[in-house]
Amino acid sequence: MQFETILLEKNNGVGLITLNRPQALNALNSTLIQDLNLALDDLDRDSSIGCMVITGSEKAFAAGADIKEMAELSFPNIYLDDFFHLADRIAQRRKPLIAAVSGYALGGGCELALMCDFIYCADNAKFGLPEVTLGVIPGIGGTQRLTLAIGKAKAMEMCLTARQMGAVEAEQSGLVAQVFPKEELVEKTLKAAEKIAEKSVVATMMIKESINRAFEVSLQEGLRFERRTFHSIFATQDQKEGMQAFVEKRQANFKNN
Repeated sequence: MQFETILLEKNNGVGLITLNRPQALNALNSTLIQDLNLALDDLDRDSSIGCMVITGSEKAFAAGADIKEMAELSFPNIYLDDFFHLADRIAQRRKPLIAAVSGYALGGGCELALMCDFIYCADNAKFGLPEVTLGVIPGIGGTQRLTLAIGKAKAMEMCLTARQMGAVEAEQSGLVAQVFPKEELVEKTLKAAEKIAEKSVVATMMIKESINRAFEVSLQEGLRFERRTFHSIFATQDQKEGMQAFVEKRQANFKNN
């Protein structure tokens, strides 16, 4: 499969997508979002893949949405076309998806990272939502997902002032899971992804679905969903293999069924 704006690699059960618009610091345009969805469709269907990673360059994960593409758009056009609606599909993938962020993750780039299940970042990472400086607001989930990730006060401050958040503050605020030296970021992320890919895909997908449910329903409804999901996994061969391997003190050999 050939792509215009991304690179796709598959190794050790992991699909690695690298944003590849260096001349635009990986700014998101319609072609890139289409390429991303096509690659993620392929990885979601591929039974050999258990985890997916999105990364950019050392200088920029993605420096925003492509302003040149949007500058002349008008309300009727973008409303009728539901502009950027395809970006929502990125967050709806069933397999675990990790963002490996180095350098700038601004505007749409920050929103793309937030669509992933968790973020690892380099020590040079900068997160921000500077849309207010352009006279617009975040439009690909920034006001919603950032608030869920770091709370109202910091999200409101970042969106209203366009202040950028560095790697240390991002980890302290719960925006990212871990920070690594920039030269180690992709290696560390791939190791974590490979560890996830070794597990039962059925179990990892159920974990992802259950955690995401916590943001959508009440605690009691979430607990009920978790319990029934836990019960249902006892119908899988992977549950039998995982527990038998534990009893026999050996490595489990999951078949994803």
